[in-house]
Amino acid sequence: MYLIYVEDSDYCRRPHSSPTDCTMTQHFHLNTPLLESVSMSKLLGATVYLKMENSQPSGSFKIRGIGHLCQQLAGQSRGVVCASGGNAGLAAAYAARKMGVPATIVVPSSSPQLVFKRLQDQGATVKITGKVWDDANAEALRLAEAEGLTFVPPFDHPLLWQGHASMITEVAAALGPGVKPGAVLLSVGGGGLLCGVIQGLKDVGWTDVPVIAMETVGAHSFNAAVKAGKVVTLDDITSEAKCLGAKTVCQQAFEYSQSNNLRIISELVTDQQALHAIQLFLDEERVLVEMACGAALAAVYSGLILRLQEEGRLPALSGPLLVIVCGGSSINMEQLTDLKHKLQI
Repeated sequence: MYLIYVEDSDYCRRPHSSPTDCTMTQHFHLNTPLLESVSMSKLLGATVYLKMENSQPSGSFKIRGIGHLCQQLAGQSRGVVCASGGNAGLAAAYAARKMGVPATIVVPSSSPQLVFKRLQDQGATVKITGKVWDDANAEALRLAEAEGLTFVPPFDHPLLWQGHASMITEVAAALGPGVKPGAVLLSVGGGGLLCGVIQGLKDVGWTDVPVIAMETVGAHSFNAAVKAGKVVTLDDITSEAKCLGAKTVCQQAFEYSQSNNLRIISELVTDQQALHAIQLFLDEERVLVEMACGAALAAVYSGLILRLQEEGRLPALSGPLLVIVCGGSSINMEQLTDLKHKLQI
């Protein structure tokens, strides 16, 4: 049974005059399960815990930050607008529906058709603009200005990071006093999840815990920035992990990578490795996640974690490996089959 964090649960059971009355005290995200993966633990030779963000009502971790931001900024709004390849838009549409405000989601043409339907099922108006997220974001900013809508950024805002940080607070509570992860493994797109996890590590006093930040080749704006020593913009997104497809990572994520007080390891896997990882995860954990999540899972399945330890870049784990299963709604069996054909797996 999943628990929704509610500051005053009795209040939220009482009748209300409008859909927004209860949202002032109720978070939209769930306290997601923290599960041990026996198969991954055996493969790694250390305990692996999975933070199952795929079980969020919108399908990914995005609802934590976006729900928090919408509650803070969009309560009396004429509507919200968000540019998204899928997950941020679904979170914004879900939060807007719960708050009783209209949502317009601008998506790039590269987004899977199933995302369009799921957005419409949430009651959102869907507008297709451009090929990649950056194109869609420019249109979302224009609509916000022209129509007086509340702009919901998918990854670059302190309120988002504050909301995402709650997953680390939950992990700390689940592990109990005196126990902390040996490392945190996650995927990076625009950098919102990374910034949220770093914020959460600061909140619970775990800033010495290494963070392994994974991307796919062709959607590697964070890795490119780390290597260049400055924020850079990719020419194009060529990876099939479209939800990682921000051509420029957010400034805060880059600044965290340069901090002497944090240990962030940026690594890449191929699309084939990410796809193989989501197939193994489906077989072993009975959960289907998208390619963006597969980037993180591939770090375990491909042996990259062990290689980092052999190279001395990652110390021996002093606690369990925490894997953020970020989830994703732009995947189903038909899409998985298409990816296998496209990537020749």
